[in-house]
Amino acid sequence: MKYLFQRLAFYLVTAWAAITINFFIPRMMPGDPVQSLIARYQGQLSTKAMASLYALFGLNQHKSMWQQYLDYWSTLFHGDLGLSFTFFPTPVSQIIGQYLPWTLALVGTTTLISFLLGTGIGVITGWRRGSWMDNLLPIATFFSSIPYFWLGLIAIAVFASAWPVFPAAGGFDNGLVPSLSGDFIASAAYHAVLPGLTIVISAVAGWILGMRNMMVTVSSEDYVTVAHAKGLSERRVMFSYAARNAVLPNVSGFALSLGFIVGGTLLVEMVFSYPGIGLVLLQAVGAKDYPLMQGIFLIITLSVLVANLLADLAYMLLDPRTRREG
Repeated sequence: MKYLFQRLAFYLVTAWAAITINFFIPRMMPGDPVQSLIARYQGQLSTKAMASLYALFGLNQHKSMWQQYLDYWSTLFHGDLGLSFTFFPTPVSQIIGQYLPWTLALVGTTTLISFLLGTGIGVITGWRRGSWMDNLLPIATFFSSIPYFWLGLIAIAVFASAWPVFPAAGGFDNGLVPSLSGDFIASAAYHAVLPGLTIVISAVAGWILGMRNMMVTVSSEDYVTVAHAKGLSERRVMFSYAARNAVLPNVSGFALSLGFIVGGTLLVEMVFSYPGIGLVLLQAVGAKDYPLMQGIFLIITLSVLVANLLADLAYMLLDPRTRREG
């Protein structure tokens, strides 16, 4: 329990530091977002409303930076992320709630598939090193070295243009309304095939190589030799003894991947015009949309911290040494 409380205290301090940085960095960027908003809505917003807009967006120039910082924490505790400049006057929480599920569905599913597939193949490849499966590793490494967006462009050229099997852009058919109906879910899954395959092909090789190398190292340990001497089956030794210890580094990597799921794969979303949170973040940065940037960064930060906390808990279950004090 002491270990768990120490980790919780560490993550609370980290969350405070990340939220503080999240407040100051957008305000250090050059430019005036209110002036940009008035220019974009020229003829619809009066310049007389500038003072009200500064106060509405928490950018009141008559307040000190410290007072704005305290107001920011106050709004966070009340669950208010403010209004977006880019999608004015839509609340930031509504925008995140609209686009975040797309990124979670695409990147979350592909990350889980990549981890399970890569870890499983890595276990078998490392346990049976020197077999024909080792010859496939250079191919997997080659695909992992190709950037996401380049694979996406190749996939569009082959499977959407030359051989039109899948759509080249979008998240669903234009004639459908987002809902939980079977037609909409089928259309969304169909549009996610190409970007999903792009992410899986690029990510799976890293999991394979990491797990294979750990399996090669662990298979020579004494406890694996003793397990063989006991007469245990090869399957049990491979999974219960070798893989259980070899998977620990992959668990940490998977936890970090889960945290960055929220950030999405920006380049893939840009190439496929996929309606994810990464594409919205790009628009927010371009428009100096402080509230939207802060809201997205806050969700990303908290998701990374929660994912690391879950990784620590998984370590406690998989490795008894982390539960011992002293």
